[in-house]
Amino acid sequence: MIDEPSLIMIQFLAWVADRPRNYAQTMEAWRSSCPRLSVWEDAIVEGLIRIDNDANRGVRLTPRGSAMLARAQPPTAGQSEKTGKAPKLHAGVHGKAPAVAHAAAF
Repeated sequence: MIDEPSLIMIQFLAWVADRPRNYAQTMEAWRSSCPRLSVWEDAIVEGLIRIDNDANRGVRLTPRGSAMLARAQPPTAGQSEKTGKAPKLHAGVHGKAPAVAHAAAF
């Protein structure tokens, strides 16, 4: 079982989650003859992806793969790490929300 996913595994799971992919597309993009790059095989063995049993042979994340990807990705800008929601801004003394400095301004 994978405790901490590798960066290549996170990249693979994000790639699968990005948009619908089929088996042929996935194999074209992620097939490797290098024994050290076994992300495809590891994802199948660990139950992180599944291959649909239809004519298109879609490749999708399993609930376990989705959970691993969600844990590995940092919250987007403005989201709390615990809740995944934007923090509530409380009004200051004069009823205005506090100003937020942007890194681009420095």
